[in-house]
Amino acid sequence: MCKATVFSLLMLVFCLGGTAWSDIYRYTDDSGVVCYTDAPFGKKTEIVLRENRPEEKQPLSLKQPAARADYSHFVQKAASKYDIDSALINAVIKTESNGNHRAISRKGAIGLMQLMPTTANDMNVRNPYNPEENIEGGTKYLRAMIEKFNGDLTLALAAYNCGPGTVEKYRSVPPISETRDYVRKVYSLYKGKQSYSTTGLSPKSEPPVQTKQAPIYKVTLDDGTILFTNATLSKSNKLRF
Repeated sequence: MCKATVFSLLMLVFCLGGTAWSDIYRYTDDSGVVCYTDAPFGKKTEIVLRENRPEEKQPLSLKQPAARADYSHFVQKAASKYDIDSALINAVIKTESNGNHRAISRKGAIGLMQLMPTTANDMNVRNPYNPEENIEGGTKYLRAMIEKFNGDLTLALAAYNCGPGTVEKYRSVPPISETRDYVRKVYSLYKGKQSYSTTGLSPKSEPPVQTKQAPIYKVTLDDGTILFTNATLSKSNKLRF
């Protein structure tokens, strides 16, 4: 269950009509891959999420808001450590998971700031379901994206959503509706209705081609008629506009 770990686990635990409940374990396989599973299979594991088993009538949705918890202390701590506005971190959390620390996306992103398992591992997050660790890792990754794109927050947010390689490919916010909607939503939550700076919301960031306007001449004909034309007539008494 390593390669598609979280997605497979999601299907097993959360989507079988709410009848299947399971704890979630974490282990590292022989090749160093971090895996999340509901079945240890004799591996040396550690539990990262113990699922409650009440008689619940409906299954947990991917981003269904859990009971509201106060993560402000963790947000402030990460904001101070990585020099990022706490309001921006909160906007990312709201957009990513709606404040549900158990949220799992269809692609396998986990927790409040929706960290992919590989990203969580790169950010030294051992338990992405843990709110403090997830916020720490997500903020650290956001800071890395901001630095990678030279302080361009728009590109950093796009990279947080679709990956830095895709943003580098287009040299702008990629023409992916999910990514564009994501950037707009985060900015809306962060800055209200204030527009955001984009390095081109089109696949190419080159400036528009300016068409050079042809000069207009005023010509007085022999009979006194005044003529405006863009043709270079061989009259000496002409003015250029």
